[in-house]
Amino acid sequence: MGPYLWRIPQDASRGMRVPGLVVADEHLIASMGSDASLEQVANGATLPGIVKAAMAMPDLHQGYGLPVGGVVATDAHRGVVSPGAIGFDINCGVRLLSASLAAAEVADRMEALVDALYATIPTGVGSRGAVSLEPKALDDVLERGAAWAVAAGYGVDQDLQRIESDGCLPGAMPSTVSARARERGRRQLGTLGSGNHFLEVQVVDVVYDEPAARALGLYLGQLTVMIHTGSRGLGHQVCTDYLDVAGKALRRYGISVPDRQLACVPAESDEGRAYFGAMRAAANFAFANRQVLTQWARQVFERCLGVGARDLDLSVVYDVAHNIAKEEDHDVDGARRRLIVHRKGATRSFPGQPVLVPGDMGRYSYLLLGTEVAMRETFGSTCHGAGRLLSRTAAVKAARGRRIGEELRARGVLARATGRDALAEEMPEAYKDVQDVVDVVHRFGISTRVARFRPLAVIKG
Repeated sequence: MGPYLWRIPQDASRGMRVPGLVVADEHLIASMGSDASLEQVANGATLPGIVKAAMAMPDLHQGYGLPVGGVVATDAHRGVVSPGAIGFDINCGVRLLSASLAAAEVADRMEALVDALYATIPTGVGSRGAVSLEPKALDDVLERGAAWAVAAGYGVDQDLQRIESDGCLPGAMPSTVSARARERGRRQLGTLGSGNHFLEVQVVDVVYDEPAARALGLYLGQLTVMIHTGSRGLGHQVCTDYLDVAGKALRRYGISVPDRQLACVPAESDEGRAYFGAMRAAANFAFANRQVLTQWARQVFERCLGVGARDLDLSVVYDVAHNIAKEEDHDVDGARRRLIVHRKGATRSFPGQPVLVPGDMGRYSYLLLGTEVAMRETFGSTCHGAGRLLSRTAAVKAARGRRIGEELRARGVLARATGRDALAEEMPEAYKDVQDVVDVVHRFGISTRVARFRPLAVIKG
């Protein structure tokens, strides 16, 4: 349909209610043919109540049910909600912090800094943190999100003003979160987890939009920190629980989907309301998790660098959510409609809102701004990262015989990881070049570049 937009025609024979739309250039669209991601976009177009199109961002790759990078919007009253179209790691999001220091000022202490971060912040599969939540406290976290963490001493009120949705989704229902999910989350607040989750120390190495960067408190050469994690085992279990609920309810509601991974229920059904309440609760847990990690990172920086909180001023620039569904009002065919926008590995890109796009740990990450074009074209959505090229198994195989940690050090990046294959699974070659992804969304106009960050040190699970 143009240099940055591709169309999957609506095929009624396979149950598609709308076409598919993919934001990509020729180079990126070619890389999408190696997995089932485009077929998953077409499957997403079969969801009851879907409007306009099933959409995909340029970091698209195969996921569970809907591809990572997928966006589908369903009518909030006559449509459905699908746990698989949101994802297991509910509100897996990214937070950017900026310091009142130049990266060059701490270069000689970077090794000690990354070691201290790695020693302080729990990483890895099933990791447990220092925060143990009793049932009432866990309910408070699930209802209040980041505000609970600030009230408990993990940060300041100003942090909340720089988080998507102020760090709390209203309408959370802790009572709809299962005992198993609660038990999995009880000791995981303040943990990074595994996979592509990370805490990264960075430097601002390119500024594209000086006024916008200045307004966000960023400047060339500045020390920054990026945190990428979500709702941990609690969110995973919420998705698991409600996929089972939705799968059993399909026949009762007369719903047919081409892939049971896209099992769904009417948004206004009892099951739909229960899932929404649990999903919002898990999202709030993730906001609180990133808030606790923020405060612990501040304490490590202050201790290792020998500076006070005021001089360090490690401030939240912004915090964005992925793997989430939100009720929003959008224009569809000239009419304003209430929609449930499922963003599976995609970022909200409302006009003027900061958008954080992490890359791989060997290259760079980006800060963008949302636009009016995104509101017209993609339900206010954009990319969320680089997108995988290799599965974790394929990446480990490709890294055999190599020392990924030493290769990263040669690039100027200090890395620490818990799992035996953690660095191999997440090596730079396992991902698309995030610059290619960002170029597409910038040129298409659904988000515009503000600054680029180069990694200096990273901890992973």
